Amino acid sequence: MGREITANEGDFNRQSYWRLIKYAKPYWGRLLVGIIAGIVVGGSLLISLLMIPKMVMMVDNPAAEARTAAYGTVDRMADAVAAHPEWTAAEKRDALARIVNPKLDSSDPKLDKLIEQINDSIETYNLPAAVDGKSINITWPVDFSVPLCEEDGRISWQIFALYAAGFVIAWIFKNLATYINRYYTRWVGAKVVADMRNRIFDTLLRQSLSFYGQMDVGHLISRCSNDTQAIENSISNVIADLTRCPVEILACAAAIVIASVQNNNYVLPLILFVGMPLVVLPVLLLSRHIRKAYKSSFAKIAEVTSRMHEVFTGIIVVKAYNTEEAESAKFHFVNRRYFKYIIKALRQQLLMQPLMEVVSVAATLVFLMYSYNQGFSLTELTALLAPALLSYEPIKNLSKVFPYISRSMAAADRYFNLVDTDTSLPEAANPVELTEFHDAIRFSDVYFSYGDHRILNGISFEIKRGQVVAVVGETGSGKTTIANLIARFYDVEAGSVTIDGIDVRRYSMQSLRRRIGIVTQDAILFNDTIADNIAYGCPSATRDQIVEAAKQANAHNFIVSGSHREGYDTEVGEKGFKLSGGEKQRVAIARAILKNPPILILDEATSALDTVTERLVQEALNKVMTNRTVFAIAHRLSTIQNADLILVLRKGEIAEAGTHAELIARDGLYKKLHDTQFKGA
Repeated sequence: MGREITANEGDFNRQSYWRLIKYAKPYWGRLLVGIIAGIVVGGSLLISLLMIPKMVMMVDNPAAEARTAAYGTVDRMADAVAAHPEWTAAEKRDALARIVNPKLDSSDPKLDKLIEQINDSIETYNLPAAVDGKSINITWPVDFSVPLCEEDGRISWQIFALYAAGFVIAWIFKNLATYINRYYTRWVGAKVVADMRNRIFDTLLRQSLSFYGQMDVGHLISRCSNDTQAIENSISNVIADLTRCPVEILACAAAIVIASVQNNNYVLPLILFVGMPLVVLPVLLLSRHIRKAYKSSFAKIAEVTSRMHEVFTGIIVVKAYNTEEAESAKFHFVNRRYFKYIIKALRQQLLMQPLMEVVSVAATLVFLMYSYNQGFSLTELTALLAPALLSYEPIKNLSKVFPYISRSMAAADRYFNLVDTDTSLPEAANPVELTEFHDAIRFSDVYFSYGDHRILNGISFEIKRGQVVAVVGETGSGKTTIANLIARFYDVEAGSVTIDGIDVRRYSMQSLRRRIGIVTQDAILFNDTIADNIAYGCPSATRDQIVEAAKQANAHNFIVSGSHREGYDTEVGEKGFKLSGGEKQRVAIARAILKNPPILILDEATSALDTVTERLVQEALNKVMTNRTVFAIAHRLSTIQNADLILVLRKGEIAEAGTHAELIARDGLYKKLHDTQFKGA
């Protein structure tokens, strides 16, 4: 049934990845902004993580605490230095402090390190400042000094506030970049899926009628809605997390490595890089099973949608035969089967997060035990533990990416399988435009089959321009098939159908169908206004033209009679349920009149109508048939007695042909059909 992927499933799955990515190509600019924002998130996070231990260091100052304790002791020993009246109080205090704690003579290494880092920053970035002793002199925009430490040796609050402000600024950049990353990547994801939905709809419109004869409409609706919805939900989350979370994790890992190097500790980076693959490995193993489970669940939800579509479109039959309970039981069975498949997929998907959490918690405990054993200070512990804790969220989000990818790929496999299906009738390489109809439509030894079932068996006839040719016969004899071949909804199996001597397969599809109008037994209306249904296929039609077509179709009176309050702007509802059968038929006839085709195909439009309505519809048909070439499928022989030629079909062959009078006189199959219908009349 057309062109489909023939590679093995593994190859097809890999194609799905790359084909999804290609859909994002037109929006690479927005995607690039999102990716850059993700990188900024990682950079801001790294800066923040590097600032945290410095701020902790300012608070956690053992040397300052020791100095304060020594000062208290010295104050209590002040009287002991009374023998040295030449000392000032400060000299006496410092002297005794040095006696109690000799370490006070040494400088604070953390303060020295801070001064060194500030000097490096001033030189690197050519800042308008200079370190003078234990203060910073700012020369622009105004001259002022900021102390580096308090009298008791602690880092000054101004310096701490400066670091805190820098941390807040870095965090603002991180969250702003996170917003930009999520917005642009999710915009791209939503737009990609919108494009995919457009493409699958366009693909389905191009399929032949044979495709729709073999496919369930509910399954097609499910593929257009449920499958693409699954892809949209997945991609919107995947792109954002996939472009941001790895950078955040790398930033945390870099912060740990930097802190480890500064503390001459290389065991923790080793634990980190050994533990990461252990976290990812179970995710990769489970993702294959999740993809298969979701693929099965999508097939089952299609059955659910199909069942709902079938029952709701045939609800009148369900009500008439009192089968609500039976239909309910069938739906419950199908829905229960879908539930089992979705729970199976969900069970495997939900297993990923706790599995990763167990591995992450275990790795953190190993880290803490090692840190405890090594006797790390609070500052050193913060420098290592803060990035480890902050990496948990992106790792958790990244763990969700794999189930999302598996789910979207399962839906994408089904999507591309349908997109790659092509049952459309081939257009000629250099098609002929059918601009006018001059001569005749000819069937020459035409054969046609639906699958293995032969419908037409070598029929030949001619419809001359301006003639009305009718066809009658039992159900399944091939009446509708002939009409479908004229409009080229199907191609002949053998023989030819020509218009003005040119095979219909050589005409461009649009020009051919532009010259053909069709009025079916089941008038098909769309959930739109009466006016728009009449103008369907003629979007440039004016309201005056629409009204004139309605008048010729005997539809104008019922439209403006008041029974439909909004007149031509009345919404007809699903399949035109707000209109009666006769009203729908007359709207369909008005549509054909407005199109004004030279060739008209009528599938008996009066067979299901009451006598009064039938008369109105038949009058409208007589008007639309005037000066046109008509092929009429007849169920009521009374409607075709004035036809120029009547074909009687039996088992795909023309059993009889002639006018009404000729066929009656022949006393054959047509005469029997006539007598059956008019018996007792």
